[in-house]
Amino acid sequence: MLDGTVIPTRTRSTRPGDLSILAGKATAATTPPYLITVADTASTLVDYHALRHAEFVDRQGLFTRTDRDDTDSDPRTAVLVATTADGTVIGGVRVAPATTDDIGWWSGSRLVVADPAHAAGVGAALVRAACAHVESLGVLRFDATVQDRYVALFRSLGWEDRGPAPTINRRAHRRMLWPIHQIQCTADSTKSMLADILSPLGRQPGGLGPSGFRGDDGVPLPDSDIIAACDAILPAMVERDPEWAGWCAILVNMNDLTAMGASPLGFLDAVGAPTRSHLTRIVRGISAAAQAWRTPVLGGHTQVGVHASLSVTALGRAADPIPAGGGRVGDTVSLIADLGGCWRPGYHGRQWDSTSSRSADELTRMAGLLREFRPAAAKDVSMAGIAGTLGMLAEASGTGAELDVTAIPRPHDAEMGAWLTCFPGYAMLVADRAPVHAAPGPTTASACGRLTADPGIRLRWPDGEVTTAVASAVTGLGAA
Repeated sequence: MLDGTVIPTRTRSTRPGDLSILAGKATAATTPPYLITVADTASTLVDYHALRHAEFVDRQGLFTRTDRDDTDSDPRTAVLVATTADGTVIGGVRVAPATTDDIGWWSGSRLVVADPAHAAGVGAALVRAACAHVESLGVLRFDATVQDRYVALFRSLGWEDRGPAPTINRRAHRRMLWPIHQIQCTADSTKSMLADILSPLGRQPGGLGPSGFRGDDGVPLPDSDIIAACDAILPAMVERDPEWAGWCAILVNMNDLTAMGASPLGFLDAVGAPTRSHLTRIVRGISAAAQAWRTPVLGGHTQVGVHASLSVTALGRAADPIPAGGGRVGDTVSLIADLGGCWRPGYHGRQWDSTSSRSADELTRMAGLLREFRPAAAKDVSMAGIAGTLGMLAEASGTGAELDVTAIPRPHDAEMGAWLTCFPGYAMLVADRAPVHAAPGPTTASACGRLTADPGIRLRWPDGEVTTAVASAVTGLGAA
């Protein structure tokens, strides 16, 4: 249950010595005295509003005639209520976006319990449920303004005290913040182990690339202007969506070359599949993408009768490659991205498909953009998402970074939380003294942050609040 408190129990009938196979001695079943759900009927909302009026208007006198406001009329607002078995509403809380344009910042308010003296745990359970609800929506910041007397409760639930808030009708309030670690978890699950795992490779002379390009999107080959990049596709994706896997294998390698400022020369692929038909579908996707980017597959390795697998190596040419570690403290961070397209079916919130509907002319034009802009540092956005990838760029540059949330360009249909953690198709993060405010279509560009002396990645919100997205280095590989 959501409340985690000690509650009355109802014992089921058991025989003496009746044992649970997994737990040993049989335990008594419990029936919670209330259930927390999202209010979905008009009558439930009426009951919730009546509780609020009785508490905040009649009893506390915080408001004169009504405590209703614009948030109640916002269709995005969700109300969570605690109801007993007979449907009686005994408490509730509302959560809603804090801004007109939903940028991933939500607030909780109007937390009310019908009879605090005889409903122990309901308030805490509603707070927990509100936190869980907004995190399930991909929200990046969740806060609340609470009366001073309830600060201890919120702290006990894991909330952070962010300082005093405006006094309402002689009652002191404080700003409280629920720590959300969505971006940190994405970075940890995709990149944090790299330094430790790759350390044996780095001990060999020349291992992990030349100085200045350690851990970069591509690597300059010694004594040449050739750039090599390599990416593998998740086996589960190769199994369930072979054509898309083939397309993405070329896409991510083209993005690597783009970030390095390299002109593509060709690809090498290594493809395995359990059957001929599966192998054919993978190769079909590779071929379609190679033709779309007008870059040939020069050779590779192909095998049937094995588990599905796919990796591609890209070769390009750049006399003066762009490093990920070329940024300096004070540089402006800009995002250049293709905001067209939609979520890839089956990968909602994880993969944005902006490329499969583009023409060859558009794709090759985007592949050459960074060769024109020549920023001091660049990195293509990978599975670590925009925030995690910026963390890698900053780490390679020996800096930290701060993102201005309202300045980040994103598709209309993508929630900010998902957009900052997904694979966005075509998106390039660049750092330079000069911001990038415009880019040729179909891309969009915007200056949206800066490199800082403090490590980690922080999000700056329109009210001036700054929250931590990534606490420190992303990969542990250090400066390039």
